[in-house]
Amino acid sequence: MRKKWLVSVLIMLTLLAFPVSAFAAAEGPTNIELQSGLNSAFTFLAVVLVFLMQGGFALLEAGSTRMKNAGHIAGKTILTLGISVIAFWALGFGLGFGNGNSFFGTTGFFLSGDGMAASFESLAFSDVPLTIKFVFHLAFAAVSLAIACGGMAERAKMSVYIVFGTLYTIIMYPVVAHWVWGGGWLAELGMQDFAGSTVVHLTGATAALVATILLKPRIGKYNKDGRPNIIPGHNQVYSVLGVIILWIGWFGFNPGSTLSAMGDGFFGYVALTTNVAAAAGGVAALLISWAVLGKSDIPSMLNGVLAALVAITGACAFVEPWAALVIGALAGIITFFTAQFFERKGIDDPIYAFSVHGIAGMWGAISTGLFATPELAENAGVGQAGLFYGGGFHQLGVQLLGLAGAFAFVLIMSFIILGGMKAVMGIRVTEEEETMGLDLSEHGTYGYPEQMKNVETKSNGGTFSS
Repeated sequence: MRKKWLVSVLIMLTLLAFPVSAFAAAEGPTNIELQSGLNSAFTFLAVVLVFLMQGGFALLEAGSTRMKNAGHIAGKTILTLGISVIAFWALGFGLGFGNGNSFFGTTGFFLSGDGMAASFESLAFSDVPLTIKFVFHLAFAAVSLAIACGGMAERAKMSVYIVFGTLYTIIMYPVVAHWVWGGGWLAELGMQDFAGSTVVHLTGATAALVATILLKPRIGKYNKDGRPNIIPGHNQVYSVLGVIILWIGWFGFNPGSTLSAMGDGFFGYVALTTNVAAAAGGVAALLISWAVLGKSDIPSMLNGVLAALVAITGACAFVEPWAALVIGALAGIITFFTAQFFERKGIDDPIYAFSVHGIAGMWGAISTGLFATPELAENAGVGQAGLFYGGGFHQLGVQLLGLAGAFAFVLIMSFIILGGMKAVMGIRVTEEEETMGLDLSEHGTYGYPEQMKNVETKSNGGTFSS
């Protein structure tokens, strides 16, 4: 009996000890595996922050437009995000970053997993898995499309977002991305665009400009003598919240583009320059609006923050903090004046997409050609020092060539695509539908049902102008 009891105890002790001994014998993760895991987690966090920017765009655009279009404006953000995911996965990622020639990639379509890494040599510099790199660059493509569609606000057909959004994500954005980030001709020249002043923002804003021109102004925007009327957004608080969310999301945009939390923590430096520029842009824009208009204008301040973020996006890894402050402040001031200039010229851009993302994107590209330091350029491994740091006009020339090439390509392609769509299917809703509001005409329901029913009851002849 004692013998059986002793055998049972030994067996139990053996079973209990096995997992411990097995664990002790197993080798832990290597330093390389730990580094890769940390970088992957860091990059995925950046993906989440950049995706959060879609919420910022929804609030900003809905708040900056009229109540009768609020549901439509917010809802199309989800639509364009879905379109960008599908189109970029199928073809855009391969065209942008796949192995190919100096103009576009020819491999890596319909991404199936990390096993396709050999098709993306331009992304081999990082130990982050290919699938995470994909969702990271996808988030950038989705932001660029959101900017492009911003110029269509309050008068474009829903079908335009579907057709144009697909073609933009397949044809236009990936080609510019390949030129600069995918080993294309601008990468070979050493163009500095760390997180996308040109690739993301100028590209999207140029398409928005063309859409705005072809759609023509909203009803009631201009008098017969050509003077513009103010069409205020329905909720300035939404716009403020949208900008705050975008500001937070930019910490995924710029610091996240390092794709690494290791080494000397360079992502922290990028966060520093990004934050300083954003603050300077907002303050400078508010002060200039106060000086010119006699009142401190909140929408101008919001545009100043965004313009500064756009400008520093390309330069954040190449310039010192004092230069970031100058870049951001000038972006805020430039955007204030260009927004008014384009409006006077008959371009009805409800969210000032071209001023905030296009003109500021150009300034961001130029700024590295002026302020890039030799040490930071060497650290980033791209291009040379700027004019103010003894680099001469070489880097500035590369930057000007890059922004001109990207602008011309997107401008021409946008006119071809949107012009063809206008001729074949039409791109603008009818006058009756626009007057009614896109919430009701495109979706059959209001974003603010109770409020709009009150407006409908009080209106004469069915005219809704909220």
